Amino acid sequence: MEVFKKDNGIKISGITDLDLAQTLDCGQSFRWIEKDGKFSGVAFGKKAEMYFDGDYLCIDNTTAEDFENIWKNYLDLDLDYGKIREEIKKIHPVLEQACDYAPGIRILRQEPWEALCTFIISQNNNIKRIKGIVERLCENFGEKKEDYYVFPSAETLAKLNPEDLAPIRAGFRNKYIVDAAQKVSGGEVDLEKCRNIDYEEARAELMKIKGVGVKVADCTLLFGLHRIEAFPVDVWMKRALENLFPGMSENDFGEYAGIAQQYIFHYSRMNPEIFK
Repeated sequence: MEVFKKDNGIKISGITDLDLAQTLDCGQSFRWIEKDGKFSGVAFGKKAEMYFDGDYLCIDNTTAEDFENIWKNYLDLDLDYGKIREEIKKIHPVLEQACDYAPGIRILRQEPWEALCTFIISQNNNIKRIKGIVERLCENFGEKKEDYYVFPSAETLAKLNPEDLAPIRAGFRNKYIVDAAQKVSGGEVDLEKCRNIDYEEARAELMKIKGVGVKVADCTLLFGLHRIEAFPVDVWMKRALENLFPGMSENDFGEYAGIAQQYIFHYSRMNPEIFK
């Protein structure tokens, strides 16, 4: 991969196995908005606009330095997804179909606190509404930079009461957000520790937070801490396992279970007729 400067940003050659729609709009992150094939969003306090121009990945409003320090890692561009996909295709014929359906999915390496907070918000919710709540959370409590807001820190939200979050309209989730913020900012829950400790221990660490069950913990570990052995199971995944992978469980998808999960999740969500 090679980075070139262009007007208002950069362009990168040699990018493979990346589809922006499949990756940025598949329920991993909730701060990206698509318009005319371009995705505008905020991560790690920086705003960028991404799109493909032919074989080049273009990122506007950024620099080569930010690409190296933020976006290259955020998009997980150093991991060989083509090789991984060929390995996980061998697990089951339906998984092979799912891989071929959306080969451009990558697992985003998000900021852990943001991932935890947004997946708390995701409980019993749909993507459109989650995005609205997250946007209101940032606008009301995040620092403003130029024409956008950064995601509010755990330290900022820890000073609030659940009632203070009324403007974001997250309902019962408000008390969980505040509890998470207090436990993370106070050190009772150590997110960085969860990158490397035993998986079950990491899951238990996150589940110290009120309202964080197995699914939210697994999503945080997969999308915020890149524990790609994680296999979050929601309603869609439960249906997929029961109908498409009878007799199998999340423990049967190997060391790249989280990547397999995203192929299955997207394939199932986009093709609901396969369950009829």
